[in-house]
Amino acid sequence: MLLENVRGPEEAAAVAQRILEAFGEPFQLQNHEITVANSIGIALFPKDDASGERLVKSADTAMYRAKELGRNRYEFFTPEMNRRVESQLMLETSLQRALKAREFVLHYQPRVSSATREVVGVEALLRWRHPERGLVAPLDFIPLLEETGLIVPVGAWVLETACRQAREWHDTGLPLSMSVNISARQFRNDLLVATVAEALRKSGLAPRFLEIELTESLLVDNAENALNVMSRLKALGVMVSIDDFGTGYSSLGYLKRFPIDLLKVDRTFIQDLAVSPKDAAIVDAISALAKSLGIGLVAEGVEDDQQADFMRARYCTELQGFLFSRPLPAEELPAAVSRMQPESDLRAA
Repeated sequence: MLLENVRGPEEAAAVAQRILEAFGEPFQLQNHEITVANSIGIALFPKDDASGERLVKSADTAMYRAKELGRNRYEFFTPEMNRRVESQLMLETSLQRALKAREFVLHYQPRVSSATREVVGVEALLRWRHPERGLVAPLDFIPLLEETGLIVPVGAWVLETACRQAREWHDTGLPLSMSVNISARQFRNDLLVATVAEALRKSGLAPRFLEIELTESLLVDNAENALNVMSRLKALGVMVSIDDFGTGYSSLGYLKRFPIDLLKVDRTFIQDLAVSPKDAAIVDAISALAKSLGIGLVAEGVEDDQQADFMRARYCTELQGFLFSRPLPAEELPAAVSRMQPESDLRAA
């Protein structure tokens, strides 16, 4: 839309607001009532550019920024947006190179038995070792992997690498289970089950030692498809867990429908157990729910003995967090597991 004779950004904003309000009204489409959420980007002449083509591009950039901020709003173009887009494009190019150059690595965070504190498994966590920036924080690149679709080939690499590493540890007398997170884009990919099966075949890892972690939202976006995928994963013999449990928006009805082995209590409920009666009550409820359904329970983000003792008293089967270990490179894990071995086991040895 081209607005002529606009005297300032206020007038453009007023028009954008009227557009949002107009489209906010429901309309009928084949006997269905439909509403549309809009995202609007605004660029001003000559402030933002004198070229029509570049003005449209700037407005487009501002529109995508409006979408990122929640949709159904308008945003004015700013030079900072261009810098963000350019930075994102550079990051995307770097990520494409990173997969080919083998810059991705996995770190592994131990999970311990709540009863014995013996290490029983690990969670594989993706890291990017950038040649210039060093280790890049996951939040700085994993959302872009998801957005661009690169998460699918990277995720396949993670599965294969994690399974191979678990098998190597098994061969040296360290029979740990391996937990791998599956993103929304991976879960919706038709080849996911085949990718998991191939990772198991190549590595020789027994399926019962592989745990696939899913988020609650994946189960409600398309329940029937989710049930189909999970059933096929279970048919392979792998474990299925729900990550960050309690933070989703779904009905608990999926717990009785889907073949779930474990619930992972989100760290946000664990970190304030000592000072927040509400968090403690939520964890109590989750624990009772898991116990009644015969589903295992894992506590994430355990940082002190008080949290560990609280969870141990509430049907929690496994604990994970900095109290026990930070995520470690593969080569450091066997020694760390040896140090974490319960004293009774050391005396017996």
